[in-house]
Amino acid sequence: MPTIETTTTIAADPERVWGVLTDIESYPAWNPFIVGGSGEFRKGERVTLKMQPPGGGEMTFRPTVLEAERARKLRWLGRLLVPGIFDGEHWFSLEPVEAGTLLTQGERFTGLLPRFMGGTLARTERGFESLNAALKERAEAR
Repeated sequence: MPTIETTTTIAADPERVWGVLTDIESYPAWNPFIVGGSGEFRKGERVTLKMQPPGGGEMTFRPTVLEAERARKLRWLGRLLVPGIFDGEHWFSLEPVEAGTLLTQGERFTGLLPRFMGGTLARTERGFESLNAALKERAEAR
């Protein structure tokens, strides 16, 4: 199954990075990929996220939070329509390193449609990279 994974090092501690990442209400001010949202990143909760991949249209989805371990890991599962059509397990991992935080963002796609969506997945990867850069800039500026 297709998987996307991107990384960046942020010159801020994981607690600060976590604070920016989980402040969902502030996404419109800084996040070029997930341009809006509401809810709380807490295990078992559903959040509403508005995504805008580079070169793609805005879409809203309501993933379920699978894991929210403060300053360490955030994971959710999003689905298109019903399970098995297009499912995406998304994650952020924050690892303390000497320079600050190693951020890893990724998603594993399963279901019938991901195999046929190469162009969409390439845009999604560019979106991840833009989110990483914007998160880095915001966390380092605080």
